[in-house]
Amino acid sequence: MTLLERLQSEVLIADGAIGTLLYSYGVDFCYEELNTTNPELIEKIHREYIHAGADIIQTNTYGANAVKLARYGMEGRVQELNKAAVQIAKRAASPEKRFVLGTIGGIRGIQKSSIPLSEIEAAVREQAEALLSEKPDGLLLETYYDLEELEKVLAVIRPMTELPIIAQVSMHEPGVLQNGLPLNEALKQLESLGADIVGVNCRLGPYHTIQAFEEVKLPENAFLSAYPNASLLDVQDGRIVYESEADYFGRAAVQLREEGVRLIGGCCGTTPKHIRAAKKALSGLAPVREKEVKKKKPVIIQEAAPSPVAPLYEQVKKDRTIIVELDTPKHLDTAAYIKGAKALQDTGIAAVTMADNSLASPRVSNLAMGSLLKSEHNVRSLIHITCRDRNLIGLQSHLMGLHTLGLHEVLAITGDPTKVGDFPGAASVYDVSSMELIQLIKQMNEGISFSGKPLKQKTNFSVAAAFNPNVRVIDRAVKRLEKKIEFGADYFITQPVFTKEKIVEVYEATKHLPTPIFLGIMPLTSSRNAEFLHHEVPGIKLSDETLARMKTHENDKEAAAQEGLKIAKELIDTAAGLFNGIYLITPFLRYEMSIELIRYIEEQDRKLNERGIAHVQTTSN
Repeated sequence: MTLLERLQSEVLIADGAIGTLLYSYGVDFCYEELNTTNPELIEKIHREYIHAGADIIQTNTYGANAVKLARYGMEGRVQELNKAAVQIAKRAASPEKRFVLGTIGGIRGIQKSSIPLSEIEAAVREQAEALLSEKPDGLLLETYYDLEELEKVLAVIRPMTELPIIAQVSMHEPGVLQNGLPLNEALKQLESLGADIVGVNCRLGPYHTIQAFEEVKLPENAFLSAYPNASLLDVQDGRIVYESEADYFGRAAVQLREEGVRLIGGCCGTTPKHIRAAKKALSGLAPVREKEVKKKKPVIIQEAAPSPVAPLYEQVKKDRTIIVELDTPKHLDTAAYIKGAKALQDTGIAAVTMADNSLASPRVSNLAMGSLLKSEHNVRSLIHITCRDRNLIGLQSHLMGLHTLGLHEVLAITGDPTKVGDFPGAASVYDVSSMELIQLIKQMNEGISFSGKPLKQKTNFSVAAAFNPNVRVIDRAVKRLEKKIEFGADYFITQPVFTKEKIVEVYEATKHLPTPIFLGIMPLTSSRNAEFLHHEVPGIKLSDETLARMKTHENDKEAAAQEGLKIAKELIDTAAGLFNGIYLITPFLRYEMSIELIRYIEEQDRKLNERGIAHVQTTSN
């Protein structure tokens, strides 16, 4: 009988984790390489699961694709490692006549932008061809947090074979995927794409896996599968462990069967003893053919409170809009900073922007300072958020805090690496890129957390993205902007630009974009300042002419500052005619320089308006 024929009348038991056993044996390198370097060990693990009662075993190929193997320099061994894995599993399964599934693991995690779907498609096609060439009994697609990826993989593989395909998603929260889609809906979509068995694996232990299936209907044309972890993980003496009694896992298997699951295996932390317990507990139990689906009480997601002022991206589409960066201090004497922020606000600018520990140097929290300025001085803030300093937990918590405090303008950036800052040995997190952060913030605007769980209220963030035009090939930078727009960017803020030619180039390269741009202008303060920016700060380049002009005043601080302002005004003359948004970067808390530039912009706009009115009056008459 085939696998699908058996499932018509039986609840089948799959194996447990391979990686968990290898980890317990002290293996700390590429597990898939063992298919050729130590096939006896892999076969031993397969036999242990078969002797424990597994009806189905999976190949040791979870990460045997070109993308993941590239981490070990083995991307050219996809065919070799996958073929060897099927051969090993079939040797182990043959005497006992067990089914062998060729395993293809998910590639993406939270970081979608790092691996395009086209690359995933090519990698999966290559791996599937290798697995299928050795004639397994089916294919297992497991540990897919990103439903888009799994749907693409299924669309690639389904036309390649008539063998059964098992498609399993992974959840951060019971019953919901990370994009907020209910598990039941996700499984229905996979069924419609041709999966023969649909289910879940990894991340959650038995308790939460059962809870998730309580809301899942029995499929019309597929079977349900579940490979829960042994439990939630723990760390003891630096090693990952899963605390779970085998008997508990066996009882959980019975409950999964009661929820209509017909294929039950194990993921992280499970061992042959867990599979043995599940087999014993399910002995003699027929599949469930009808079930009562638990109706989950709908979570009401409240609309976000309307902002008292228009978002910056809407404001800049209509009128001249000026924002000014004023970095918070590196010390705790904030009097001068607050004075400067108030002075800037009094000029009528749209917002004071605050970097997030720029150049990887610790400063007073921009969240704290933004809240203080808002509550006590009515100063509107645009808060920068880097991916460097916070993991996903910290990022979501930070954003929830910003929303709660009424700070809704944010700039999502990757952040300078720690090696350029005060603590070069500090760890950089980078759980996500700026693109994924933009997408996750927009997901929160729909009332959905990073894990897919309802937030009970929508946020209303206006999300800016960074644009560095100081590159040799600007078309590539613009392609990146287009990608950021796809991920949800509302507007862009550029690095400071120091030549008129570059400003015009930026305009010509971006004028087709629907998303507004704030053009960055930064007054230079001295020749040393100019040299430092040009030679040492990533993303900033000055022209030879600018460097020479500042050099002529290297021994006169005041003259140098005036020359820096003169250069900035010349750049503003060009920028103001092409961009509604101007982004002034204040150097060294010298806010009086930014105020002078603000006044200059206002005066030039006034003169232009007067000329325009005069022209209209003349032609009207």
